[in-house]
Amino acid sequence: MGTKFGFVSTYPPTHCGIATFSSSLITAIQGLGNHSTSVVRLVDADNQETSRIPAPEVVAVMKAGNPSSLANAVDLLNDLDVAVIQHEFGIYGGPDGDEILTLLRSLHIPTIVILHTVLAHPTQSQRAIFVEMCSLASAVVTMSKSAREQMVAGYLIDPRKIYAIPHGARALSGLEYETSEQSPLILTWGLIGPGKGIEWAIEAMHEIRNLECSPHYLVAGRTHPKVFERNGESYRKGLQNRINDLGLRERVRLEGEYMNSETLDDLIASAAIVLLPYDSKDQATSGVLIEAVAAWRPVVATGFPHARELLSGGAGIVVDHRNPKAMAAALRKILGDSELAMQMSNQARVMASDLLWPAIGRRYAQLANVLILAEVAA
Repeated sequence: MGTKFGFVSTYPPTHCGIATFSSSLITAIQGLGNHSTSVVRLVDADNQETSRIPAPEVVAVMKAGNPSSLANAVDLLNDLDVAVIQHEFGIYGGPDGDEILTLLRSLHIPTIVILHTVLAHPTQSQRAIFVEMCSLASAVVTMSKSAREQMVAGYLIDPRKIYAIPHGARALSGLEYETSEQSPLILTWGLIGPGKGIEWAIEAMHEIRNLECSPHYLVAGRTHPKVFERNGESYRKGLQNRINDLGLRERVRLEGEYMNSETLDDLIASAAIVLLPYDSKDQATSGVLIEAVAAWRPVVATGFPHARELLSGGAGIVVDHRNPKAMAAALRKILGDSELAMQMSNQARVMASDLLWPAIGRRYAQLANVLILAEVAA
C-alpha cells in the first residue's frame, strides 16, 4: 500500500518558484505509481480564493492570519501518513511567518520541512522561529550541501535531522549541445526583480559587444508578482532604459510574456550559455541553476553558495558579484573556446540524471518511508 502524502505550499495558479516546485515534486511522487497526494494551498491574507479549488489534489486553502483555515488544514493532514511542508518566511501568516509553528505543533504525523531559503543573517525573531521549526519537524530538507553546512554551523541544528536533496529539474528533449559560431544565445530565465542582477549582465553584454560571433542575451521571465504588487514594472523599465542607453537593443531582449514549458524547453535547448548574475551572496539554492545543469548547458554564475558547490566540477564558471567585467571575461572565454564549452556540457551531462524530478521524487518517498517506520517503531 502506498503512502498518503499531504503537501503544504503555495500552489498553482499562484505564480512563484515554490508553487512550481511543489507541483513538480507532486507529479514526480505520483509518477511512482502507488502513492496519493493531497495539497493544502497557502494564500495571502488578502487573497479572495478561499473557497475556489484550483486543482483536484487541493483539499484545503490555508489563509494567512485565518485560524479556522489553519485548523481545517490540520484536521485534513492528520488523516494522512506524512506532511511535506514548504518553508519560506514570506508564505505564512504571523510575524515572520510564525504560523508555521502552530501548524507543526498541531500535527501528529511525521513532517518533512523543505527549506527554500536558509538566511545567513536572520533577525532574532527569524532565528528563533527557524530553530523551533526545525526542532518540531521530523526531518528538514535543504537543497544543497552548502545550505546543510550553514544550518549546522550557523543555527546549531542536529545534523542527523537534515537531509540534502537537490531542487529537481525537468527532462528536456533535443539537448545535444552544439557550439554556435554566429549569434550564440546567452540566456537567463525565471521571475525577475531587484536582486536578480540583470543590470550587471546588461553591462557585461556591453563589454562583449564587439565579439565577432555577435552573441545575443535574452532574459525570459515575468516580474515577480510580489515585486509587481509593490513597484509595478519599474525594475523592468529601468533595465530597458539601460539597454537603450548602451545601444544594445539589437543584442539584449527582455521577454516578459508567459512561456509554456515546451516553449521554455526549446529556448533552453538553444542556449549556448546560461547566465545567473544574482546579487545575493547567501543564496543556498537555485532551481534555475539545477535546470541549466540538467539541460547540459555551460553556466556562468555569481559566487553564491549553490553555484560554487554545483559548478566546482567544471560545469561552469563562477564570477564575483556585481562585476560585469568578470562576467564578460567568463562569457568571452566560453564563447571563444568551443572545446571548453563542450567539456562543460559533458560535465553537466554526467551530473544530470541525479537532478531530474523522477530521481528527486524517489528520494522524498524513501525519506517519508523512513520517518513512517520510525514513528511506528516508537
